[in-house]
Amino acid sequence: MTATIPYRVGDWLPSDQAHFDAWLSNCIAQADAELRPFHPVIQNFQDFIEGNPDVFMLFSQMFTEVRHERSPTGEPQLKDYKQMLRVLNRIMTQPPEFNETGLVGFPINAILDWSMGTVAGFSAFLRQDVNAQLKIVLDQWARFLGSRDSVSTLTDKPDGWLSKAAFRAMAPAGTADPRQYFIDTFTCDPAAPNLGYTCWDDFFTREFRDGARPVAGPGDDSIIANACESAPYNHKTNVAREAEFWIKGQPYSLTHMLAGDPDTDRFVGGTVYQAFLSAKSYHRWHSPVSGRIVKAYNVPGTYYSESWLNRTDPAGPNESQGYITSVAARALIFIEADNPAIGLMCFAAVGMAEVSTCQITVYEGQHVQKGEQLGTVHFGGSTHCLIFRPETKLQFDFHGQKPNLNATNIPINAKIASVTC
Repeated sequence: MTATIPYRVGDWLPSDQAHFDAWLSNCIAQADAELRPFHPVIQNFQDFIEGNPDVFMLFSQMFTEVRHERSPTGEPQLKDYKQMLRVLNRIMTQPPEFNETGLVGFPINAILDWSMGTVAGFSAFLRQDVNAQLKIVLDQWARFLGSRDSVSTLTDKPDGWLSKAAFRAMAPAGTADPRQYFIDTFTCDPAAPNLGYTCWDDFFTREFRDGARPVAGPGDDSIIANACESAPYNHKTNVAREAEFWIKGQPYSLTHMLAGDPDTDRFVGGTVYQAFLSAKSYHRWHSPVSGRIVKAYNVPGTYYSESWLNRTDPAGPNESQGYITSVAARALIFIEADNPAIGLMCFAAVGMAEVSTCQITVYEGQHVQKGEQLGTVHFGGSTHCLIFRPETKLQFDFHGQKPNLNATNIPINAKIASVTC
């Protein structure tokens, strides 16, 4: 494996392998030195692992496989599941820190980065009981990130999210005054401590000020708006009802993406557009069309499963984004567009690793205007899909880019497609 990874999509993990190795080594050393009592959810996780023979075998084997079969970097790796639990225990009371050169936006993903790609890890992280335990851990961490105890990284210190370097990273390249850009763009109180943000989650799910992201074609129902501040990843037509989504090309499989929803057949042969979000961007979802909410619900799923054929992906699920649309925890929102040429469509917010708490803020029967909020994710919102029927003929606008892992953000509410007939 080379020393430097060309990219870590969305800045969730550092591009420089040396920074990643140093971060992980420091986490392991501090966790081993502290030996603090386990938080109840971590103790519960240990009891679950050790009380289930199959799970115990998988969690024991996955770390053995990393050490003896892959040896990816030669740098310190987790030795076993007990050390994993100690590091998790430490993370439970720490919000992510900003780092200009080696941002670790997915701390838990980082410590599982190699083990999740082993044979044992692939089996373990698909298990329903394992994911139920992981959800308990992630929910507890989300509660901490939503508490006042999590504001420690909302400072102007070098590792703070309100530092000069952080403001520069969150502003468009070349911005003359990045801090002022942030204040003018996002709702905050520049006179208050921490810009008025009461916890890390409050900052992470920050909202745009009115007018910061104008809606494309207001009053024109033939124009479809970008549902997230996101970079185009993939665009497929003639999507199959069922497909082997775990294979190398990761074709979309509607029956799995839509969790067997009764309306699945209406989208067979239709179009899927997928885009991913950045750790430094806006994390709320807006309606791409004006219309009525037909149904909206959450689908439980995996958190650290990646496509087996992409197990060498250096940042976990980056290259498995098509695959996780069928297995990961996600939210589905079906909208009957006012424009009959669009008709029923679906917005799918897909969780990825820690990015898993999808909060829907609309309800069945509600009428939404294009650009109106649909929901948010707490700590993330890493990828999403727009799904259209085959009758909906579209011309997409990728803003001069080709959908791929190197694409850059298209503003939310900007034009992403138009109906051609």
